[in-house]
Formats: sequence, structure tokens, C-alpha cells
Amino acid sequence: MPWIESHSLSFSARHESSQRTEAAGVLAALEDFRADVEGLFERTPGDIAVILHARSVALTLAHPWLPLARRVSAPAGRRYFAGWFTETEIHVLSPPALDARASKVEGSREALRLSPQHEYSHLVIGANSPDLPPPFSYASFRRYVRWAWLCEGAATWLAGQTPHLRPAIVRRLREGGRPEFPPAPVDAMLLGGTIFDLLEREAGTRAAAELAVRPLERGPRSLLVDAFGRQLPGVERDWREELDSLSAS
Repeated sequence: MPWIESHSLSFSARHESSQRTEAAGVLAALEDFRADVEGLFERTPGDIAVILHARSVALTLAHPWLPLARRVSAPAGRRYFAGWFTETEIHVLSPPALDARASKVEGSREALRLSPQHEYSHLVIGANSPDLPPPFSYASFRRYVRWAWLCEGAATWLAGQTPHLRPAIVRRLREGGRPEFPPAPVDAMLLGGTIFDLLEREAGTRAAAELAVRPLERGPRSLLVDAFGRQLPGVERDWREELDSLSAS
């Protein structure tokens, strides 16, 4: 199947010729998303190439960091690693491939359909953070893993995926035991966004956006105390109560 390019104001898409309509929808959604986040961050990168892969194996071969990130994640979260990113490109499964990847539980398809926004969120966060990728190297990938709760949590929250992930979160809580706070890398994709949701409810959207790009030299616990403006045991208690409420519902 020949590949062609489609274009919008801030993005271009490379995709199979049979998916022209799907590519146009992805580009329109990304333009709307970029406009939505412009007021939250100093930089919102433009001139970004979006490569839509029709098959998972092609996506995996294009980005060797992706299977490593999946391997770190809990089983309930692995299907949501449906893309990857560089400084100037987003690689993501095409809409039909995302639909095929979804499970039958409520919210899975909706969360996966937001994968292009998730990957673009990584570019926004990286462009505004002095410490987070892209670009990737062995050192920056190690930093990404160490700060996975923030990297993946911020992208999941900003893309609007967290509400759709609740069934997967419940599965993780039932299968995986008591999570760490902040979440360990194994839980970053599913539980990281819940920290940003909690902060947004307490202090507003801008406070959550600021947490995503704060300098990291003081460590995660000090970072969270500064973001929430209160002692960490209280934040952790409220976070765990929220997770418990999800499991009980």
C-alpha cells in the first residue's frame, strides 16, 4: 500500500493512501488539542510529523524504546503504549489499528483514540522541561523511567485519557497489590494521571501543568509537596482514598 502525506497548519501526517480520511481526523484533533494547551505552556511545538502505522509490528520496529517502556509497565497498562515520540515526530497506530488494539472494557477504545494527543503531550512537556525527553539517549531514557509517573502521568492527564482508564486502573489494583506513592514505573501509565487529576481538582489546571514541567533536581517527594502546598502524607492519603473509591464503585 503506497504512503502519502496529508497536512494541516501545525502538523503533517504520513500514512497509507487508504487512510486519508482517518489521517485528516487525526490532524484536525491535534490542531484543536494544540490550541487548547497553548495557554498552559510557554512552548507548543509546531511543524510536527505524525506517522500513522497500520500495524503494531511496524510501530515497534520504528522505535526500539517503545517495547522497553511496555515491558516496564503493568500488564493492564501495556496496551495503552500505542505510540512514541521524538523531538519532531509522533509515531502512533492509525485509528483502525487503535480500535483493534482496544479491549472490550468500557473506555479502552476512547483512551486509545487519544494516543496522538498523548504523544504530542510528551513533546509539549519536553519542550518546556529542562530535564525530560525528547531527545532520547540512554541517559534520558533512564531519566524517563525514573520519572515515569510524571512523564506518562502528565501526558495521560493532559490528553484527557485518565477518566477512560478507570476500568484498567481497577484491574491493576485488584491484580497488582498496593501501589507505591508516587507510582513506580510499572504503574506510571495507569496511575500517574490520577496524581495530576487530584492536583487539578485541588489547585486548578495551571498548577497541574506546572507540575509537569518543574525542575526535577529536588526529587519526587519535594516536587509533590511544592505542587500541592501541603505535607505529603495528607496528599498520599487523599490519593489512596481516591483509588479505593474507584475499586469500590
